[in-house]
Amino acid sequence: MNPETLITLAVIKAIKTLYAQDIDEEMVKLEPTNSDFKGDFTLLIFPFVKISKVSPEDTAKVIAQQILQQSESIADFNVVKGFLNLTLKTDFWLNYLNQIRIENYGQASKKPKEKIIIEYSSPNTNKPIHLGHIRNILLGYSLHKLLTYYGYDNVKVNLINDRGIHICKSMYAYKIFGNEATPDSTGIKGDHFVGNFYVKFNEIYQEEVRELIQKGAKEEDAKKNAPSILAAQIMLQKWEESDKDTIALWNKLNDWVYDGFKATYEKLGVSFDKYYYESNTYLLGKKMVEEGLNKNIFYKKPDKSIWIDLTADKLDQKLVQRSDGTSVYITQDLGTADLKYQEFGADKSIIVVGNEQDYHFKVLFKILEKLERPYAKGCYHLSYGMVDLPSGKMKSREGTVVDADELMAELIEAAKQKTDALGKTDGMTDAERESLHYKIGMAALKYYILKVDATKRMLFNPEESIDLQGDTGPFIQYSYARIKSILRQYNGKIEYFDTTIALQTTELELIKHIAHFSNIIQKAVNQYSPSLVANYAYSLAKIFNKLYAEVSFLKENDTKIKQNRITLIHYTATLLQTSMHILGIEMPEKM
Repeated sequence: MNPETLITLAVIKAIKTLYAQDIDEEMVKLEPTNSDFKGDFTLLIFPFVKISKVSPEDTAKVIAQQILQQSESIADFNVVKGFLNLTLKTDFWLNYLNQIRIENYGQASKKPKEKIIIEYSSPNTNKPIHLGHIRNILLGYSLHKLLTYYGYDNVKVNLINDRGIHICKSMYAYKIFGNEATPDSTGIKGDHFVGNFYVKFNEIYQEEVRELIQKGAKEEDAKKNAPSILAAQIMLQKWEESDKDTIALWNKLNDWVYDGFKATYEKLGVSFDKYYYESNTYLLGKKMVEEGLNKNIFYKKPDKSIWIDLTADKLDQKLVQRSDGTSVYITQDLGTADLKYQEFGADKSIIVVGNEQDYHFKVLFKILEKLERPYAKGCYHLSYGMVDLPSGKMKSREGTVVDADELMAELIEAAKQKTDALGKTDGMTDAERESLHYKIGMAALKYYILKVDATKRMLFNPEESIDLQGDTGPFIQYSYARIKSILRQYNGKIEYFDTTIALQTTELELIKHIAHFSNIIQKAVNQYSPSLVANYAYSLAKIFNKLYAEVSFLKENDTKIKQNRITLIHYTATLLQTSMHILGIEMPEKM
């Protein structure tokens, strides 16, 4: 029985004994005790005051004394205002760890029935993947790993934004300035090659707008009537009309980009079970727009554009199809939602997209509800904050983003310089060194991104991320490698904990933290939050290193104490590896 369940049942029994009342488990609110106070778990007392008819402090004392009488596992308690802090006996923790299988600790006892789709990455085919995309990709992939570990059947999909006015901007610039160049002829990776033309388009466009304003046009009119944007709009119309030359150009540029994306995904160590393309889903979305018109959910304006009025739902009016018949983002998102449900019939569809699209998804989900789609209530927007750099905000159209490929290469090179300088790779083969540098570089990137709560805007500092000390991925990797080195030297059988052996304070702290892993996994799953797992891994590594500085493992003379410590760090290494695996991070055996 885990500690939370043990205490919950003890509280329920105490309330029954003291007040002759039955209470539900949901009424028992437990949290790990704040480090500023003594105790393992804290019980919120206020829900029971109505039953006891006395003050929170007196209620807490009476309940605690009753629990001490009826439970052999509770060692002590203290009361802080309306909170009861309970301390479990040392032998409880050791007995508990002896009962679990550390290799699958935290997994659901029964496989969840709910099927989940996770949609992430969703790049545009007019630019390469950059640091902002990386947060999306790592969140989506680690959420997949988390849900898979827990036991959920889930599918990871990627919606490629391969059509629209932004794609036509790159196409137009290439048509005018490309001179039949290719990624091969220029030696530029495909997605970078096409992205350069997106930046080129913006340069042309901004110059045209300036010229029109100088000639007397208002800024708004200049932006609408610049020759390049008009040409891109005509190109989009031709694309939707399946114009042969336009489609050929579109296919050529997109193929170059897909080759580039594939290489980046492989370097990042992520994958997808299914790719969707907006060029396929927008037609289905148009059919849904037609359906909405027939049901009077949508309405048509005099200019033939189609809208939905959501003001009664505390939203706004939303365009769902342009006056020229071309679709907008929400049109294709409607189609994608329908197609995903048709193919997978999932109970929940999680869409990982930045928080600048919060309103968009509120509108999308509300439209799906009004169209009476059975999956509408299961749609969930996993919103995340933007990534900033020490130099400021990134802008794709101005070419000021941090490219994913370059960033990964820089971090791998930084890992090489740090490990080689410290002599950490002495005696390794070239292949082993290369593998280690890659693992450390990727750990630096992934952990630094994933340790931050997804809802928060974050600042990415490459120099901090690669540090072998502090709250970083390489530090956790180093802690793991240190444990593996001890276990290799020990080279013996891992036994159960001996519950009769006295423990030092840090040993008990580490044991309690190990036991807490199951609760962390449950919370991370419920909140779709890999950051909880990342922060847990750092705390676990930190406590281990504290213990490493205090005691001996291999040179301990008492056989039972040595065995307990070896078992303890074996459990620690297993959970470090499990946690980092959930984050998509590989752990080196030597470092």
